[in-house]
Amino acid sequence: MNPTDWLLALSLLGTAVFAINGALTAIQAARLDIVGVITLGTITALGGGILRDALLGILPPEGLADWRFLTTALVSSALVFAVHKPLAKLARWVTIFDAAGLSLFSVTGTLVALEHGAGPLLAIILGTTTAVGGGTFRDLLTSRVPQILTSDLYAIPAMVGALATWAIWSLPWHSTALYLGAAALCFAIRMIGVRFKLHAPRVQP
Repeated sequence: MNPTDWLLALSLLGTAVFAINGALTAIQAARLDIVGVITLGTITALGGGILRDALLGILPPEGLADWRFLTTALVSSALVFAVHKPLAKLARWVTIFDAAGLSLFSVTGTLVALEHGAGPLLAIILGTTTAVGGGTFRDLLTSRVPQILTSDLYAIPAMVGALATWAIWSLPWHSTALYLGAAALCFAIRMIGVRFKLHAPRVQP
């Protein structure tokens, strides 16, 4: 598989898992109807990438220009609605799918930025934006304080994943396995934060 193919595969996988997360949130937290479930799932899946592309000047954004992304988001959201009863009993899966989407998009978002000529700092920022953007839109649309502002290590794992991705990119050689390792690192930090309720430093009252 050439680099373009596996980057597309990772991006589509990230789109699917974030759509599942958004749809599960719509069912469990907001109790929306089928239109709301599919809409929230799609926005969660595509929101971060659309924001990244807009900042890079990529118009129309890839998530809207390439039918595969929109189709993946719509189908994944619809499938969650269709089988939501068994999934509704597994609340932890919302967090797991969110962490998976966060991890995959921290990698693919950074790579897309680098491929379009972004420097290291901008690429890391845009990779982080891609990772947290969809979840932020999801939370705002369901009247919740965005996780990026309150959650157990949310933006920090995305930044670590983006930084690791840039570091791998700068090597004279790199492989899909290394990029998956960067995603796994992001996922592990996020889940450790959830498990042990770790937070970034806060101002003490």
